[in-house]
Amino acid sequence: MLKITTLNVNGIRSAATKGLFDWLSRTRSDVVCLQEVRAHEGELEAPIRAPRSYRSAFHCAHKKGYSGVAVYSRTAPDRVQCGFGAPEFDAEGRYLQVDFGKLSVVSVYFPSGSSSEERQRAKFRFLDAFTPHMRKLAASGREWILCGDVNIAHKEIDLKNWRSNQKNSGFLPQERAWMSARLETDGWVDVFRRLDARPEQYTWWSNRGQAWAKNVGW
Repeated sequence: MLKITTLNVNGIRSAATKGLFDWLSRTRSDVVCLQEVRAHEGELEAPIRAPRSYRSAFHCAHKKGYSGVAVYSRTAPDRVQCGFGAPEFDAEGRYLQVDFGKLSVVSVYFPSGSSSEERQRAKFRFLDAFTPHMRKLAASGREWILCGDVNIAHKEIDLKNWRSNQKNSGFLPQERAWMSARLETDGWVDVFRRLDARPEQYTWWSNRGQAWAKNVGW
């Protein structure tokens, strides 16, 4: 069984100076999904671009120092796909898919809407574009692990101080309804909550990262 880890690095070069690769060696993960790498692959030094024992793939934003996702894997993937067919968001480097046999692993970084109303509108456009893509994945018959920073907390137990955040981006009713539809109607599984249903368990100070599965046997 593969060990898959996901992490928002908030700048991969900065994270490298703070012990990212020491942490990576301790996790002994087979696949590591990174979000918000904030660098172009060609700008990175070899130990970051391709750490020891890992192959790497990147989907970088056109804009330097912005967004971007990556995957490190101990085994070379059979196929790598950058983007999901939405030009606005593919230009921001938000989706990277790697295929291993019948399993596909995705590193995805959803937009944040917290900086402005315009970015919140962009976030809603992303959700609208990503919905049919997720349904296409689910119907493909492949096994899927979708890892990422989705910038949405689904339920009260997924967010610290949820009462004061009900009108804030990341916990808006429309965003939470989108999450519910994917998990309760489209059949995706929230891996973290499948394994740990206790409240106040977070993978980040304000909420938690996401790993969703589809068509994977439990």
